[in-house]
Formats: sequence, structure tokens, C-alpha cells
Amino acid sequence: MIVDCPQCSKKVVWDTKNPYRPFCSERCKQIDLGAWAEESYVITSTAPEPDDIQDEDTH
Repeated sequence: MIVDCPQCSKKVVWDTKNPYRPFCSERCKQIDLGAWAEESYVITSTAPEPDDIQDEDTH
């Protein structure tokens, strides 16, 4: 299977011989890790409403 490197979009063979998969290289892997460490990536969510929390406690 061929995938795009999430960092640079280079075509990469998805294979156990590639220790950096899904990345194409150690460099791209480290750039991505650094972005997570700097909190450049965010997973958004909505906070539950207070009424929803109370309902869950009573069930």
C-alpha cells in the first residue's frame, strides 16, 4: 500500500521495513512530534452542559 507522508505528502510504501511509517523519514516524524509538543494540533470538543452531567449521575 502506498500512502502520503502526513508531513510532506511524499509517497511512502506502508511496509514494516519502514520504521518511520506513516512518515517518509525521521525528520518528518520529528517535525510532527514537535508540533504535538508545541500544542499546534488541537482536538476540539464541547464541554457537557451542567444538566447533562447531573442526568448522568442519576442513572
